[in-house]
Amino acid sequence: MTHQDGGARGYTAVGEPDEPDEPGGQIVTIPNAISVARLLGVPVFLWLVLGVDSRAGDWWAVGLLIASGASDWLDGKIARALHQQSRLGQVLDPAADRLYIVATVVALAVRAIIPWWLVALLGAREVVMAGVLWLLRRHGWGALQVSFVGKTATLCLLYAFPLLFLGSHVAVYRETARVAGWTMAIWGSALYWCAALLYIVQARRLMAADAPDRTEARVPASGERSG
Repeated sequence: MTHQDGGARGYTAVGEPDEPDEPGGQIVTIPNAISVARLLGVPVFLWLVLGVDSRAGDWWAVGLLIASGASDWLDGKIARALHQQSRLGQVLDPAADRLYIVATVVALAVRAIIPWWLVALLGAREVVMAGVLWLLRRHGWGALQVSFVGKTATLCLLYAFPLLFLGSHVAVYRETARVAGWTMAIWGSALYWCAALLYIVQARRLMAADAPDRTEARVPASGERSG
């Protein structure tokens, strides 16, 4: 059950009442449709990169990644403008982000464009975040709101990967795309872990604020005797 108190102000979990627009239970919304379309694009992206495996396929894959990044920004704007924030949307949106990142880094590693240690670095972050979410749910909190740092990291990575794809081509733009891609990949990876550390601090404060309530619930009322 999601907490409804404001014990840790400035650190909000999904479902707290002090959000400007509390997410509703609606399913059929424009932002959710955009998120579903982004999810459906993941297998198409993998087919273009690993199945087609050509310069034309890479360009189509790059266009798909750019469209995904742009629609990620667009669905948030539409949700706020039309007051269509939903609990489903808060699950679909980060899920689409993570699936694109996982699919892209694996495809890049399979084609030997990036090293496997970068895949492990980003994968370890996802394992850490899964553990944080599990602990929060054990304490009755919902998922954490996506932070500005986390969104920035995701956008850096989503725009770094297309450049790395283009940097693997034998073309006049190869070196420029490769340098720009690795620059954004390094910054994106650093911000990705920075966001994870911020989420960990946020989760600790939420669980620490919850601890006194649990302790008080176990203390017997004045005058009560055991036995």
